[in-house]
Amino acid sequence: MPAKILTMDDLDLENKRVFVRVDINTPIHPQTGELLELSRLEEAAMTIRDLDMAKAVVASHQGRVGRYDYISMKKHALSLAKILNKEVQFVEDVFGEAARNRIDKLERGEVLMLDNLRFMAEEAMEYAPRDAERTVLVQRLKDHVDACVLDAFPTAHRAHPSIIGFAELVPTCSGRVVAKELMKLERIFSIEKGPYVTVLGGAKVTDRIEAIDALIANKRADKVLLTGLVGLLFLKANGKFKGDLKVEAEQKLLSKAKRLLEDNSDNFELPQDVAVDADGARKEMDIAQIPSSASVLDVGEKTIDHYSKFIRGAGTVFMSGPPGAFEYDEFSKGTEMLLKSMAASFGTTIVSGGHLTASLSKFGIQDSIDHVSTAGGALVQYLAGKRLPLMDALERSARKWSQ
Repeated sequence: MPAKILTMDDLDLENKRVFVRVDINTPIHPQTGELLELSRLEEAAMTIRDLDMAKAVVASHQGRVGRYDYISMKKHALSLAKILNKEVQFVEDVFGEAARNRIDKLERGEVLMLDNLRFMAEEAMEYAPRDAERTVLVQRLKDHVDACVLDAFPTAHRAHPSIIGFAELVPTCSGRVVAKELMKLERIFSIEKGPYVTVLGGAKVTDRIEAIDALIANKRADKVLLTGLVGLLFLKANGKFKGDLKVEAEQKLLSKAKRLLEDNSDNFELPQDVAVDADGARKEMDIAQIPSSASVLDVGEKTIDHYSKFIRGAGTVFMSGPPGAFEYDEFSKGTEMLLKSMAASFGTTIVSGGHLTASLSKFGIQDSIDHVSTAGGALVQYLAGKRLPLMDALERSARKWSQ
């Protein structure tokens, strides 16, 4: 645990209005819109329970603009209420008059959840600390909260206003999830050993590209096994896939992927085969056979077997992002089998991200992994030795409010 940050035990939060920035961004079923996995809500509940003498104002983002998971936080509030076994109020607002009025009317012990932070354009951008303080979000809320608890470790790598904007305006401390995560990672770092195998998947291509270079440079990725959309990106950069990835700034990402492959060719393993959607059924094919119009939803059995050998021989295995569309049974095979290879490994195993956490629970193997974190991109960057804006905000706040 870093020495230069404040914890909830360092502040008198009784009867105070506390802005609690959590990350309960949850996997959503693409057809039903239901929350698929509640582990982040259960984690957030640890902190909120310890604020039972305060007035908790809970805030989180959910999904990305234009995606099926870009929804209101109303369902999250209902689920959190069940976990806490107490009422969680909900307001269809973030920093407007309705939200501010509800905050000011809170009584001690009450919990209010604001709506999706990403409904506000500012939360889709990153800022320097002083610029974050001047955002509308922070300026509208700063006089309506007395303290801030940062407990959004999965979003620790993002310099969004709700993460870094309050640090020097009100006393800001770490929540229970952040404190627990840091202590566990310190223990992991004390026992880990090489060779280091990193398995990357999921749809957040930019996050993965940002981290791969640093992971290799910091000798945390002797082998990088690529799956999911990031696997297709590298295949395309290598001239082996012709389809449209439909990702923002694709050409720029392809250039970065090509450079990484050229500079570190021995570190990478790319998919040998994939599973595509053939009228709702799983169909496996080699990379050379993939039609440009195919919908690739998983890695194939050859890739699973090939990657599993590296996983079983690793000293430390880190996996972030699902290899396929695990929400559908016919395309969950890659995710299931690679996680089971990790569970059977004698090496130190780390699994990160909400989707993989949901998968571990689905396949009943969560107790066979050494460290399970709901953080995805943040944990990748932390392992890579990168500076996290959330940690910087906590340190800045400690310097100001400890005096």
